[in-house]
Amino acid sequence: MQKLTALFTLLFAINAFAQENPMKINVIANGKTLSATISNGTSAQDFYKMLPLELELSDYAGEEKISYLPRKLDVSQEPSGVSASIGDINYYAPWGNLAIFYKPHEKSRGLVHLGKFDGDFSAILSGEKIKVRLEKAE
Repeated sequence: MQKLTALFTLLFAINAFAQENPMKINVIANGKTLSATISNGTSAQDFYKMLPLELELSDYAGEEKISYLPRKLDVSQEPSGVSASIGDINYYAPWGNLAIFYKPHEKSRGLVHLGKFDGDFSAILSGEKIKVRLEKAE
């Protein structure tokens, strides 16, 4: 029983630390710095370790901006799929691309939630293609 109590205490402490110390990133687009919070899942942590990245986002399906990442993320501990809300930063595992949604999207197999913009992200929505820099917030 003591081992179980110690395990729950450790898990609680880890969760509290993650909530108090979120992984924040900046997305620089068109001279504007946009802030986002990365979740604490394994894929999100793997993505965070890749930063900084310079990517070219392209419009896809009239609902998201996408760009291929330099390598695939580890999705072994993620759910089989998620839905997307406006402002979500996701990863589409079958193709290996980042997907930033500006319209809601139904649950899709292979879609993994990485994080979400903290506010306005319209600076990335101008034009078919836009160059952005993603970096860890200091």
